[in-house]
Amino acid sequence: MTRWLAAWACVFVTTHAWAQTAEMAVQRLRGSAPFRTAAAFLERDYDRQFSELIALTEIPAPPFKEDARGRAYLQLLEDAGLSDVERDPDGNVMGVWRGQGAASAEGRPMLAVLAHLDTVFPEGTDVRVRRTGTRLEAPGIGDDTRALALVLSMARALRASRLAVHDDILFVGNVGEEGEGDLRGVKYLLGKGRYKDRIRQLIAIDGGDQRFVTNGAVGSLRYRVTFKGPGGHSYGAFGLVNPAFAMADAMQRFSRVTVPAAPRTTFNVGVVQGGTSVNAIPVEVSMDVDMRSESPVELKKIDAAFRQLVADAVSAENAARSTAQGRIAADLRLIGDRPSGETAADTMLVQTVSAVVTAYGMTPTYEASSTDANFPISLGIPAVTIGRGGAGGRGHSLDEWTDVEKTAMVRGAEVALAIVAAAAGAP
Repeated sequence: MTRWLAAWACVFVTTHAWAQTAEMAVQRLRGSAPFRTAAAFLERDYDRQFSELIALTEIPAPPFKEDARGRAYLQLLEDAGLSDVERDPDGNVMGVWRGQGAASAEGRPMLAVLAHLDTVFPEGTDVRVRRTGTRLEAPGIGDDTRALALVLSMARALRASRLAVHDDILFVGNVGEEGEGDLRGVKYLLGKGRYKDRIRQLIAIDGGDQRFVTNGAVGSLRYRVTFKGPGGHSYGAFGLVNPAFAMADAMQRFSRVTVPAAPRTTFNVGVVQGGTSVNAIPVEVSMDVDMRSESPVELKKIDAAFRQLVADAVSAENAARSTAQGRIAADLRLIGDRPSGETAADTMLVQTVSAVVTAYGMTPTYEASSTDANFPISLGIPAVTIGRGGAGGRGHSLDEWTDVEKTAMVRGAEVALAIVAAAAGAP
């Protein structure tokens, strides 16, 4: 018990010390002349940020087709005054704000700041922006196009103020955050990208309310399960095994799986398709399945349970009906794998974000979600996701909206810049 208390006391003291350090650093930053200059610039830059938000929103960026928006964003990063602006082989576009740390540019630590280029909406979706007062509506305007516009404004503010930071800041418009994109952009950035060995911290900007500090990564596994059989005429071949029945049985078995409320674990069947005619036993049907958990252990448990129940449903159908023309088989193809984990609340990055949020009169609230931060967290790289500020809603719907009222928009940009600058080691 004594050793436990000593260990607990050590953690408490360390956390407290880091919190105090972060608080003092944020106070110095906000009181500095360069930051005040940067904040004033953000207000002057409002009209440009507003216009870029509209322009970028109206460039479609469906899953795996972010190219046009990426090309436009590349030019905007160059215009913002960043160095080493480039597009990597996976489609991520990025530029660097150089820090003043003692190490050479090649060895200086780097903070990556991400906003994703892609939206959930398929090709052909009308993405024209509709305006009512300060409210803008369009698919993808909040998730995550507003963050893309914010990143540009922050980069220009750094240039205008010459705000010094210790670490290099890598501003990234990344691909593949949504859906079957499966975090492919950030996975490439940290797995194969030119800066993979230099990125020591990562901040993703995704969402609105800046009170929420997403330091937990909700992991997910996604499958497309295809059930196949011999098929046949609904009347003439009646009695043969039917892949639709096997899939329905699997879905029913899945619905009865029990999962814990804490750590939160969920599952869903989101897409069901197959068959060719009402009077034909289908040759092939499929379902897309999503399983999520805050816990890697629980995610493995539900994954194992799901695999087993699919096998059991196939076996049951093959036993229940004739296999004279062939048997039912199921093919499980992994279409999404997002790791879970956590950047501990007592890490310096989380303490820094919390100190900034507190300094602007908000109460930080820690939460878990599925974002670009998942992958760096799984690698042991401190990472969080923060909001861009301002009101918004109806994400992932055709009437998605964001409010661009000037005071709130500028304040959100200032909070985000304070977080980024403090995390990068502003003196």
